[in-house]
Amino acid sequence: MTSPEAREEAVLEAVRKRRELVNDAIPEELPIQRPERLYEASRYLLDAGGKRLRPTVLLTTAEALTDVDPLSADYRSFDPVDGNGPVDMMAAAVSVEVIQSFTLIHDDIMDDDDLRRGVPAVHKEYDLETAILAGDTLYSKAFEIMLETGAKSDRVVDALDVLATTCTDICEGQSLDVTFEERTDVSPDEYLEMVEQKTAVLYAASACLPAILLGADDETIEELYGYGLDIGRAFQIRDDVLDLTVPSDQLGKQRGSDLVENKQTLITVHAREQGVDVENLVDTDDVEAVTEAEIDDAVSELEASGSIAYADETATDLVERGKRRLEVLPDNESRELLCELADYLIERGY
Repeated sequence: MTSPEAREEAVLEAVRKRRELVNDAIPEELPIQRPERLYEASRYLLDAGGKRLRPTVLLTTAEALTDVDPLSADYRSFDPVDGNGPVDMMAAAVSVEVIQSFTLIHDDIMDDDDLRRGVPAVHKEYDLETAILAGDTLYSKAFEIMLETGAKSDRVVDALDVLATTCTDICEGQSLDVTFEERTDVSPDEYLEMVEQKTAVLYAASACLPAILLGADDETIEELYGYGLDIGRAFQIRDDVLDLTVPSDQLGKQRGSDLVENKQTLITVHAREQGVDVENLVDTDDVEAVTEAEIDDAVSELEASGSIAYADETATDLVERGKRRLEVLPDNESRELLCELADYLIERGY
Protein backbone atom coordinates (compact mmCIF):
# COMPACT_ATOMS: atom_id res chain seq x y z
CA MET A 1 0.00 0.00 0.00
CA THR A 2 1.30 3.45 -0.93
CA SER A 3 2.14 5.59 2.10
CA PRO A 4 0.44 9.01 2.42
CA GLU A 5 3.85 10.67 2.07
CA ALA A 6 4.70 8.79 -1.13
CA ARG A 7 1.23 9.43 -2.53
CA GLU A 8 1.50 13.13 -1.78
CA GLU A 9 4.90 13.33 -3.46
CA ALA A 10 3.62 11.53 -6.57
CA VAL A 11 0.50 13.68 -6.80
CA LEU A 12 2.34 16.95 -6.25
CA GLU A 13 4.87 16.07 -8.95
CA ALA A 14 2.10 15.12 -11.38
CA VAL A 15 0.21 18.32 -10.64
CA ARG A 16 3.35 20.43 -10.88
CA LYS A 17 4.26 19.15 -14.35
CA ARG A 18 0.77 19.63 -15.72
CA ARG A 19 0.41 22.99 -13.96
CA GLU A 20 3.48 24.25 -15.79
CA LEU A 21 2.02 23.22 -19.13
CA VAL A 22 -1.34 24.81 -18.31
CA ASN A 23 0.38 28.00 -17.14
CA ASP A 24 2.19 28.20 -20.48
CA ALA A 25 -1.06 27.71 -22.36
CA ILE A 26 -3.11 30.36 -20.53
CA PRO A 27 -1.48 33.38 -22.25
CA GLU A 28 -1.96 31.63 -25.60
CA GLU A 29 -5.67 31.09 -25.00
CA LEU A 30 -6.31 34.36 -23.15
CA PRO A 31 -3.88 37.01 -24.46
CA ILE A 32 -3.80 40.57 -23.18
CA GLN A 33 -5.57 42.65 -25.82
CA ARG A 34 -7.64 45.80 -26.06
CA PRO A 35 -9.02 47.03 -23.75
CA GLU A 36 -5.87 46.13 -21.85
CA ARG A 37 -7.19 46.90 -18.38
CA LEU A 38 -10.08 44.46 -18.80
CA TYR A 39 -7.84 41.61 -19.96
CA GLU A 40 -5.19 42.35 -17.37
CA ALA A 41 -7.89 42.07 -14.69
CA SER A 42 -9.22 38.89 -16.30
CA ARG A 43 -5.77 37.32 -16.25
CA TYR A 44 -4.85 38.66 -12.80
CA LEU A 45 -5.84 35.64 -10.68
CA LEU A 46 -4.80 33.17 -13.36
CA ASP A 47 -1.33 34.72 -13.36
CA ALA A 48 -1.24 34.78 -9.55
CA GLY A 49 -1.02 30.99 -9.42
CA GLY A 50 -3.23 28.16 -8.30
CA LYS A 51 -2.80 24.41 -8.04
CA ARG A 52 -4.59 23.72 -11.38
CA LEU A 53 -6.21 20.62 -9.87
CA ARG A 54 -9.16 20.60 -12.27
CA PRO A 55 -7.00 20.83 -15.42
CA THR A 56 -4.84 18.08 -13.94
CA VAL A 57 -7.92 15.87 -13.55
CA LEU A 58 -8.91 16.61 -17.15
CA LEU A 59 -5.50 15.95 -18.70
CA THR A 60 -4.87 12.84 -16.63
CA THR A 61 -8.29 11.44 -17.51
CA ALA A 62 -7.51 11.94 -21.21
CA GLU A 63 -4.29 9.95 -20.77
CA ALA A 64 -6.08 7.19 -18.90
CA LEU A 65 -8.86 6.96 -21.49
CA THR A 66 -6.47 6.59 -24.40
CA ASP A 67 -4.05 4.36 -22.46
CA VAL A 68 -0.97 6.48 -23.13
CA ASP A 69 1.95 6.97 -20.78
CA PRO A 70 1.63 10.05 -18.54
CA LEU A 71 2.97 13.23 -20.13
CA SER A 72 3.98 11.32 -23.28
CA ALA A 73 1.37 12.76 -25.66
CA ASP A 74 1.02 16.23 -27.15
CA TYR A 75 -1.97 17.70 -25.33
CA ARG A 76 -2.49 20.09 -28.21
CA SER A 77 -2.92 17.18 -30.61
CA PHE A 78 -4.47 14.32 -28.70
CA ASP A 79 -5.72 11.20 -30.50
CA PRO A 80 -9.39 10.37 -29.79
CA VAL A 81 -10.61 6.93 -28.80
CA ASP A 82 -12.11 6.30 -32.25
CA GLY A 83 -9.39 8.00 -34.30
CA ASN A 84 -11.49 11.03 -35.29
CA GLY A 85 -9.08 13.77 -34.35
CA PRO A 86 -6.79 15.20 -33.24
CA VAL A 87 -8.28 17.06 -30.26
CA ASP A 88 -6.72 19.97 -28.37
CA MET A 89 -7.09 18.76 -24.77
CA MET A 90 -5.02 21.65 -23.46
CA ALA A 91 -7.65 24.10 -24.69
CA ALA A 92 -10.27 22.12 -22.76
CA ALA A 93 -8.06 22.17 -19.65
CA VAL A 94 -7.62 25.96 -19.87
CA SER A 95 -11.36 26.36 -20.36
CA VAL A 96 -12.21 24.72 -17.03
CA GLU A 97 -9.50 26.70 -15.24
CA VAL A 98 -10.92 29.91 -16.70
CA ILE A 99 -14.33 28.94 -15.32
CA GLN A 100 -12.72 28.37 -11.92
CA SER A 101 -11.15 31.84 -12.01
CA PHE A 102 -14.49 33.41 -12.99
CA THR A 103 -16.14 31.87 -9.93
CA LEU A 104 -13.35 33.06 -7.62
CA ILE A 105 -13.63 36.66 -8.79
CA HIS A 106 -17.36 36.73 -8.15
CA ASP A 107 -17.01 34.86 -4.83
CA ASP A 108 -14.57 37.50 -3.61
CA ILE A 109 -16.93 40.29 -4.64
CA MET A 110 -19.85 38.67 -2.82
CA ASP A 111 -17.82 38.08 0.34
CA ASP A 112 -15.87 41.37 0.02
CA ASP A 113 -12.66 39.40 0.61
CA ASP A 114 -9.39 41.30 0.52
CA LEU A 115 -7.01 38.56 -0.60
CA ARG A 116 -6.93 35.63 -2.98
CA ARG A 117 -3.87 33.45 -3.66
CA GLY A 118 -1.73 35.79 -1.60
CA VAL A 119 -2.52 38.91 -3.64
CA PRO A 120 -5.30 41.52 -3.39
CA ALA A 121 -8.62 40.30 -4.76
CA VAL A 122 -9.45 41.57 -8.26
CA HIS A 123 -12.03 44.07 -7.01
CA LYS A 124 -9.42 45.43 -4.56
CA GLU A 125 -6.55 45.56 -7.05
CA TYR A 126 -8.70 47.19 -9.74
CA ASP A 127 -12.24 48.25 -8.86
CA LEU A 128 -15.65 46.65 -8.48
CA GLU A 129 -16.86 47.46 -11.99
CA THR A 130 -13.71 46.09 -13.63
CA ALA A 131 -13.84 42.94 -11.49
CA ILE A 132 -17.44 42.21 -12.51
CA LEU A 133 -16.55 42.70 -16.17
CA ALA A 134 -13.44 40.54 -15.78
CA GLY A 135 -15.49 37.70 -14.32
CA ASP A 136 -18.07 37.99 -17.10
CA THR A 137 -15.28 38.03 -19.69
CA LEU A 138 -13.78 34.84 -18.30
CA TYR A 139 -17.18 33.17 -18.33
CA SER A 140 -17.69 33.86 -22.03
CA LYS A 141 -14.06 33.17 -22.97
CA ALA A 142 -14.29 29.69 -21.45
CA PHE A 143 -16.87 28.77 -24.11
CA GLU A 144 -14.82 30.34 -26.89
CA ILE A 145 -11.77 28.35 -25.80
CA MET A 146 -13.75 25.09 -25.65
CA LEU A 147 -14.79 25.73 -29.26
CA GLU A 148 -11.11 25.60 -30.24
CA THR A 149 -10.57 21.94 -29.28
CA GLY A 150 -11.08 20.71 -32.84
CA ALA A 151 -13.24 17.79 -31.74
CA LYS A 152 -16.13 16.58 -33.89
CA SER A 153 -18.91 19.15 -33.92
CA ASP A 154 -21.47 16.99 -32.09
CA ARG A 155 -18.96 16.31 -29.33
CA VAL A 156 -18.15 20.01 -29.02
CA VAL A 157 -21.87 20.75 -28.65
CA ASP A 158 -22.10 18.13 -25.88
CA ALA A 159 -19.02 19.60 -24.18
CA LEU A 160 -20.49 23.10 -24.30
CA ASP A 161 -23.73 21.73 -22.84
CA VAL A 162 -21.79 20.30 -19.90
CA LEU A 163 -19.93 23.58 -19.43
CA ALA A 164 -23.11 25.65 -19.51
CA THR A 165 -24.91 23.35 -17.08
CA THR A 166 -21.89 23.42 -14.80
CA CYS A 167 -21.91 27.23 -14.68
CA THR A 168 -25.64 27.25 -13.90
CA ASP A 169 -25.13 24.68 -11.15
CA ILE A 170 -22.31 26.72 -9.60
CA CYS A 171 -24.52 29.82 -9.45
CA GLU A 172 -27.38 27.83 -7.94
CA GLY A 173 -25.06 26.29 -5.39
CA GLN A 174 -23.67 29.67 -4.44
CA SER A 175 -27.21 30.98 -3.99
CA LEU A 176 -28.08 28.04 -1.74
CA ASP A 177 -24.94 28.65 0.31
CA VAL A 178 -25.97 32.27 0.90
CA THR A 179 -29.49 31.21 1.82
CA PHE A 180 -28.22 28.57 4.25
CA GLU A 181 -26.45 31.24 6.32
CA GLU A 182 -29.88 32.47 7.41
CA ARG A 183 -31.23 29.01 8.28
CA THR A 184 -30.81 26.69 11.25
CA ASP A 185 -32.71 23.74 9.78
CA VAL A 186 -30.43 22.71 6.90
CA SER A 187 -30.29 18.91 6.56
CA PRO A 188 -27.19 16.88 5.61
CA ASP A 189 -28.79 16.01 2.28
CA GLU A 190 -29.43 19.68 1.52
CA TYR A 191 -25.86 20.53 2.43
CA LEU A 192 -24.49 17.79 0.16
CA GLU A 193 -26.68 19.07 -2.68
CA MET A 194 -25.30 22.57 -2.21
CA VAL A 195 -21.70 21.33 -2.16
CA GLU A 196 -22.33 19.26 -5.27
CA GLN A 197 -23.51 22.32 -7.17
CA LYS A 198 -21.11 24.90 -5.78
CA THR A 199 -17.89 22.87 -5.77
CA ALA A 200 -18.15 19.35 -7.14
CA VAL A 201 -19.70 19.98 -10.57
CA LEU A 202 -16.53 21.59 -11.94
CA TYR A 203 -14.52 18.51 -10.92
CA ALA A 204 -17.23 16.40 -12.58
CA ALA A 205 -17.00 18.43 -15.77
CA SER A 206 -13.20 18.18 -15.73
CA ALA A 207 -13.39 14.40 -15.46
CA CYS A 208 -16.06 13.77 -18.09
CA LEU A 209 -15.11 16.34 -20.75
CA PRO A 210 -12.19 14.25 -22.06
CA ALA A 211 -14.56 11.29 -22.50
CA ILE A 212 -17.00 13.49 -24.43
CA LEU A 213 -14.39 15.14 -26.65
CA LEU A 214 -12.46 11.93 -27.30
CA GLY A 215 -15.50 9.84 -28.20
CA ALA A 216 -15.92 7.48 -25.24
CA ASP A 217 -19.18 5.62 -24.65
CA ASP A 218 -22.04 6.93 -22.50
CA GLU A 219 -21.27 4.66 -19.54
CA THR A 220 -17.69 5.94 -19.36
CA ILE A 221 -18.87 9.55 -19.54
CA GLU A 222 -21.41 8.94 -16.77
CA GLU A 223 -18.98 7.17 -14.45
CA LEU A 224 -16.29 9.80 -14.90
CA TYR A 225 -18.81 12.53 -14.15
CA GLY A 226 -19.74 10.62 -11.00
CA TYR A 227 -16.07 10.34 -10.06
CA GLY A 228 -15.73 14.11 -10.22
CA LEU A 229 -18.89 14.67 -8.18
CA ASP A 230 -17.75 12.25 -5.50
CA ILE A 231 -14.23 13.60 -5.08
CA GLY A 232 -15.44 17.21 -5.34
CA ARG A 233 -17.92 16.74 -2.51
CA ALA A 234 -15.34 14.86 -0.47
CA PHE A 235 -12.84 17.68 -0.99
CA GLN A 236 -15.26 20.32 0.33
CA ILE A 237 -16.28 18.19 3.31
CA ARG A 238 -12.67 17.50 4.18
CA ASP A 239 -11.92 21.21 3.85
CA ASP A 240 -14.63 21.83 6.46
CA VAL A 241 -12.85 19.39 8.81
CA LEU A 242 -9.43 20.91 8.18
CA ASP A 243 -10.79 24.37 8.99
CA LEU A 244 -11.28 23.13 12.55
CA THR A 245 -8.40 20.72 13.02
CA VAL A 246 -5.34 22.16 11.25
CA PRO A 247 -3.26 24.89 12.96
CA SER A 248 -3.82 28.40 11.66
CA ASP A 249 -0.26 28.80 10.39
CA GLN A 250 -0.68 25.74 8.15
CA LEU A 251 -4.14 26.75 6.93
CA GLY A 252 -3.04 30.25 6.04
CA LYS A 253 -6.08 31.65 7.84
CA GLN A 254 -7.64 31.61 11.30
CA ARG A 255 -8.60 28.10 12.36
CA GLY A 256 -12.34 27.80 12.90
CA SER A 257 -13.16 30.81 10.74
CA ASP A 258 -16.13 29.00 9.15
CA LEU A 259 -17.57 28.40 12.61
CA VAL A 260 -17.04 32.00 13.72
CA GLU A 261 -18.70 33.30 10.54
CA ASN A 262 -21.64 30.92 11.05
CA LYS A 263 -21.09 29.14 7.73
CA GLN A 264 -23.00 25.92 7.29
CA THR A 265 -20.82 22.81 7.04
CA LEU A 266 -21.64 19.12 7.21
CA ILE A 267 -20.12 19.17 10.70
CA THR A 268 -22.39 21.90 12.06
CA VAL A 269 -25.46 20.54 10.27
CA HIS A 270 -24.90 17.12 11.86
CA ALA A 271 -24.06 18.62 15.27
CA ARG A 272 -27.26 20.63 15.31
CA GLU A 273 -29.20 17.41 14.71
CA GLN A 274 -27.41 15.95 17.75
CA GLY A 275 -28.66 18.82 19.92
CA VAL A 276 -25.50 20.96 19.90
CA ASP A 277 -26.07 24.71 20.25
CA VAL A 278 -23.95 25.46 17.20
CA GLU A 279 -24.68 29.21 17.12
CA ASN A 280 -23.18 29.65 20.60
CA LEU A 281 -20.09 27.43 20.30
CA VAL A 282 -18.03 30.63 20.10
CA ASP A 283 -18.93 34.00 21.62
CA THR A 284 -17.79 36.23 18.76
CA ASP A 285 -18.50 36.67 15.07
CA ASP A 286 -15.15 38.41 14.54
CA VAL A 287 -12.53 36.07 13.09
CA GLU A 288 -9.71 38.26 14.35
CA ALA A 289 -11.08 38.30 17.90
CA VAL A 290 -11.63 34.57 18.44
CA THR A 291 -9.07 32.78 20.61
CA GLU A 292 -7.47 29.39 20.08
CA ALA A 293 -8.93 28.28 23.43
CA GLU A 294 -12.46 29.04 22.20
CA ILE A 295 -11.88 27.03 19.04
CA ASP A 296 -10.40 24.16 21.08
CA ASP A 297 -13.53 24.07 23.25
CA ALA A 298 -15.80 24.15 20.23
CA VAL A 299 -13.87 21.36 18.52
CA SER A 300 -14.08 19.24 21.68
CA GLU A 301 -17.87 19.59 21.71
CA LEU A 302 -18.11 18.78 18.00
CA GLU A 303 -15.93 15.72 18.53
CA ALA A 304 -18.08 14.59 21.45
CA SER A 305 -21.20 14.81 19.27
CA GLY A 306 -19.53 12.61 16.65
CA SER A 307 -19.94 15.32 14.03
CA ILE A 308 -16.30 15.61 12.95
CA ALA A 309 -16.04 11.82 12.68
CA TYR A 310 -19.29 11.79 10.66
CA ALA A 311 -17.89 14.33 8.19
CA ASP A 312 -14.60 12.43 7.88
CA GLU A 313 -16.40 9.14 7.26
CA THR A 314 -18.67 10.73 4.67
CA ALA A 315 -15.68 12.17 2.79
CA THR A 316 -13.86 8.83 2.89
CA ASP A 317 -16.92 6.94 1.60
CA LEU A 318 -17.32 9.40 -1.26
CA VAL A 319 -13.67 9.04 -2.28
CA GLU A 320 -13.84 5.26 -2.22
CA ARG A 321 -16.98 5.30 -4.37
CA GLY A 322 -15.35 7.74 -6.76
CA LYS A 323 -12.29 5.53 -7.15
CA ARG A 324 -14.48 2.51 -7.91
CA ARG A 325 -16.06 4.46 -10.76
CA LEU A 326 -12.65 4.61 -12.44
CA GLU A 327 -12.90 0.90 -13.24
CA VAL A 328 -14.43 1.96 -16.59
CA LEU A 329 -10.94 3.15 -17.58
CA PRO A 330 -8.07 0.97 -18.78
CA ASP A 331 -5.86 -0.25 -15.94
CA ASN A 332 -2.86 2.03 -16.36
CA GLU A 333 -0.62 4.51 -14.56
CA SER A 334 -2.88 7.48 -15.26
CA ARG A 335 -5.89 5.73 -13.74
CA GLU A 336 -3.83 5.02 -10.64
CA LEU A 337 -2.85 8.68 -10.51
CA LEU A 338 -6.54 9.68 -10.57
CA CYS A 339 -7.07 7.39 -7.56
CA GLU A 340 -4.10 8.92 -5.76
CA LEU A 341 -5.34 12.41 -6.57
CA ALA A 342 -8.68 11.58 -4.95
CA ASP A 343 -6.92 10.40 -1.78
CA TYR A 344 -4.70 13.49 -1.77
CA LEU A 345 -7.67 15.83 -1.99
CA ILE A 346 -9.07 14.64 1.33
CA GLU A 347 -5.73 14.16 3.06
CA ARG A 348 -4.19 17.53 2.23
CA GLY A 349 -7.04 19.63 0.90
CA TYR A 350 -5.57 22.85 2.22
